[in-house]
Amino acid sequence: MSGQQPGRAGKLRGDTITLAHGSGGKAMRDLIDDVFVAGFDSPELATLEDQARFDLASLAAQGDRLAMTTDSYVVDPLFFPGGDIGKLAVAGTVNDLAVGGAVPLYLTCGMIIEEGFAVEELRRIVQAMKATADAAGVRIVTGDTKVVHKGAADKLFINTAGVGVIPAGIDIAAHHAKPGDVVICNGYIGDHGAAIVDARGEYSIENTIKTDCAPLGGLIQTMLKACPDIHCMRDATRGGIATVLNEFAQTSDCAIRIDENALPIRPAVRGMCEILGLDPLYLANEGKVIAIVPGEQAESVLSAMRACPEGEHSAVIGEVLAAPAQRVVLSTGFGGERIVDMLVGEQLPRIC
Repeated sequence: MSGQQPGRAGKLRGDTITLAHGSGGKAMRDLIDDVFVAGFDSPELATLEDQARFDLASLAAQGDRLAMTTDSYVVDPLFFPGGDIGKLAVAGTVNDLAVGGAVPLYLTCGMIIEEGFAVEELRRIVQAMKATADAAGVRIVTGDTKVVHKGAADKLFINTAGVGVIPAGIDIAAHHAKPGDVVICNGYIGDHGAAIVDARGEYSIENTIKTDCAPLGGLIQTMLKACPDIHCMRDATRGGIATVLNEFAQTSDCAIRIDENALPIRPAVRGMCEILGLDPLYLANEGKVIAIVPGEQAESVLSAMRACPEGEHSAVIGEVLAAPAQRVVLSTGFGGERIVDMLVGEQLPRIC
């Protein structure tokens, strides 16, 4: 691979991770070279310095502000329909950058591995991270590995941090929503939460729903080309779209009304929620962005979104009003209304 020191790949021995792989010695070096350096195939990572280094001039040429974010992933199970913890870690961090208008560029990767974890499963996860990073146009440039005693962690935890550049003229923030704006979602909600329910096998329910986990940087850049004046944007992960909309309403001191009939929800997700007493508004997503745009720009943004695979099912789901301030209201299919509050607790823990 590019920049890799010769003779190091293929040196890892054994089928499982041992404490020696976190000791700082030869076993750890073999793990890093054979699984991470070879798997991520990043020239910055291959130098094996204690930090990644970048040319400031090239960053400044792409925008006038840096964006940074970090997140940790403890999803259970590690593998689920349509994805795994590796894909989730890269897509989630990329999306946290992209919803601020940034062009994602670089990621870090820190792994806490439980003693006894299968090496082949670790390779699968690294391969998924590499494939998702390539799809998102980012590189994993530095990282860290720790191994803990069996029972001290649940198989594998991943921490990622991301760096991106925000182009001049882009100003997206939660306090920018104003009356007359509309709320747009890029597709079906609740798929990730439903996929995790199925993968856990805790209920006597079977479905064919796959996670919606996907990097959204390309879709969001397309949206910004259609409307550089997007007011608010966030990916609806834990807490679902209800949490995101409440954050917008409270920070902008406005009201948001959403239309139940306009919400894109798969029949299978709706049916699962009815059986288990869950609300799809609070189910986690890992490939859904909620955007608030000026009303007069809504059609152009929708048209641009629907031309992208990640936005094929985009829809206007609501509007911004002046009152009742700091509230989200749902217009029901029966002609009534109900308040959509912030989630208290968690419907499904460890979904990301």
